[in-house]
Amino acid sequence: MLNAIINITNLRLRTYIGFNQEEREKKQDVVINIEIHYPADSACETDQVDQALNYKVITKSIIELVESGHFLLLEKLVADILAKCHQHESVTYARVSVDKPHALRFADSVSLTLEWRKPNL
Repeated sequence: MLNAIINITNLRLRTYIGFNQEEREKKQDVVINIEIHYPADSACETDQVDQALNYKVITKSIIELVESGHFLLLEKLVADILAKCHQHESVTYARVSVDKPHALRFADSVSLTLEWRKPNL
């Protein structure tokens, strides 16, 4: 089996994230990194678009989710993005990390990572 790994690197979006009053009123930058695995045997053999995982569709749904959303916790934001990644039947594993730049005064960012694996693999 050929296991394809798609990486979406440094997707920079803006959303409402946090529970402080200022955070709930002003969008903040987030940086998203995504890793998605799926079996690519058919795509590699046939060179047919319909046999590959369409990462543009996934990315567009994530952009819509993040930019239109309001999140109190980084955990909820990451979990919702992760759910968008593995809603596609062929996905066997997904990992999402979200950085919240400038969340701490003396740090470049704070990040949270969640991963999902298809049961019985």
